[in-house]
Amino acid sequence: MKIGEAAAAAGTTPRALRFYEARGLLAAPARTAAGQRLYTPRDVAVIRLIRELLAQGLTVEDLRECAARLPMLLAVPRPACAPGGIVDRRIAVLTAEISRLTALRDALARPAASPLR
Repeated sequence: MKIGEAAAAAGTTPRALRFYEARGLLAAPARTAAGQRLYTPRDVAVIRLIRELLAQGLTVEDLRECAARLPMLLAVPRPACAPGGIVDRRIAVLTAEISRLTALRDALARPAASPLR
C-alpha cells in the first residue's frame, strides 16, 4: 500500500511516516519504479507500535536505540524487556522530573515563597 493508505491504516499521517523513516525508527520501505513508498501490513503494525510506545512516554531517541528490534515486539506474547533497558532508563528520567516538579510546586505553594501573592 502507498504512504497515504499506510498512514490512514496506522492512524497517522504520511508526514509522520516520513519522519519515522528519517529518524531511523522505521526501515525504509520498498519503492515503486516511480519512487513511491510501498508499505506492507507488517510495516503498518510496526508504525502502530511506534505510535503506542511514543504515547506511553518513550522518546524518538529511545526508540531509535532499539528500532531494529521493534518488529520483534509484534510477537504474541511480547518478549520481556531486559532490566536496565530503555524502559527502566525512561522511568528513572520521569521519576526525577516528577520529583523536580513536585519540589517546584511545593515551593510555589508556600505563601512567603512567591512574591506574586
